[in-house]
Amino acid sequence: MIGRAKAVLEANWLGHATSPSRRLYPHQWSWDAACIAMGYASWNQERAETELRSLFSGQWRNGLLPHIVFTDGARYFPGPEFWQTERSPDAPEWPRTSGIVQPPIHATAALQVYRLASDRTRATVFLEELLPKLAAWHAYLYRERAQTDGGLVEIWHPWESGMDNSPLWDAALECMAFDTELLPEYERVDVDVADAAERPSDGEYDRYVYLVSVFRELAYDPSRIKCVAPFALQPVLFNSLLVQSNRDLAEIARIVGADPEPFESWAESTAAALEETLWDDEHAVYVDYDVKAGEHVGPRTAAGLAPLYSGVPTRERAACMVELLADSRVAVGDSGWAVTSLAPGDPGFQAARYWRGPVWPILNWVLQRGLDRYRYPTLAAEVRRAIVDLARSAGFWEHYNPETGRGQGGEQFAWTAALVLDVLHEVGLEPEAL
Repeated sequence: MIGRAKAVLEANWLGHATSPSRRLYPHQWSWDAACIAMGYASWNQERAETELRSLFSGQWRNGLLPHIVFTDGARYFPGPEFWQTERSPDAPEWPRTSGIVQPPIHATAALQVYRLASDRTRATVFLEELLPKLAAWHAYLYRERAQTDGGLVEIWHPWESGMDNSPLWDAALECMAFDTELLPEYERVDVDVADAAERPSDGEYDRYVYLVSVFRELAYDPSRIKCVAPFALQPVLFNSLLVQSNRDLAEIARIVGADPEPFESWAESTAAALEETLWDDEHAVYVDYDVKAGEHVGPRTAAGLAPLYSGVPTRERAACMVELLADSRVAVGDSGWAVTSLAPGDPGFQAARYWRGPVWPILNWVLQRGLDRYRYPTLAAEVRRAIVDLARSAGFWEHYNPETGRGQGGEQFAWTAALVLDVLHEVGLEPEAL
């Protein structure tokens, strides 16, 4: 199993970075790269460091860490010619990048690379190199994406959530002022290499492309976008990952002899805002907030459990959240289970449709860490077993059909392989230890 996972990473290696999947995602993606670095960390320190260095080579002058760093001329839409990030004075001339972000898990990845390093001296130098870049990335989020009262960070595009077509965004996208006459002409590439039934719909893609065109016209100026953004939400998952990433950034600062206080303060501020603003007492789960509409959004998804990962809820709230797991979990193998991206009983559930039902390894990786944190070791082990069993039986896919266990989306998927390696390392490298 370990050899198979390593082979997937090797097959996606581009010489200086790792593509998530050669055919479907042929460049480097931001939060994929962070997960991939954690997968490399247990066996190839140099490759793990290179993965993160390559990603941060695309960082903008204002600290923005782009969700795609384009690596070569591989066919993809939207590619650099569509993004036109050269309109922004903050964008690098090279490498070419997208103009939006993805969830901030990068400090967590960097700390994991250090902790598993065979050469700790070299790893310390690596942290010293990365610290100012990570600090600039987080500073961008709090400066440009937080409301004036701070705390929660907002996203301006569904792609920034990492959960592209989640039903969480449906209401906001439907209410978005959207003039089809202003929609640029485009041609999708994803449906040529993956089953269209497993991808976002054409209507959703129209809105994704329209939002990019808005940002492009505003030269990716965050101060201008913030005033007119047609889509602005404060997601539970994004902010939960940010809390933990701030804590890990504080630990990195301590390791290299820098001041951890700014990062600890950010962590406390966002954790408090998650508790005060995004907790839904009626349903005992955290819910996203639509800044434009001024209201919380449904349906309730497994992403609402993400604060467990960063230690945000009280023990009492955590216990209530764990009781709700039965609504969105499916059996995997003989003794494992995984959460689905949308509860099977929800009217909008679609077992094949991307973030509208399938089992995603990343969500389950986040959950098992949260369950461990709140001392539910048996439940955490069962989720880890599911992550490994799905890959062992179906292969390393982007996501899995919760009704059949069949792999879906991108095949030979790098972050799935990386997360399998990470959980196997946590339990001693043997699947039987799960």
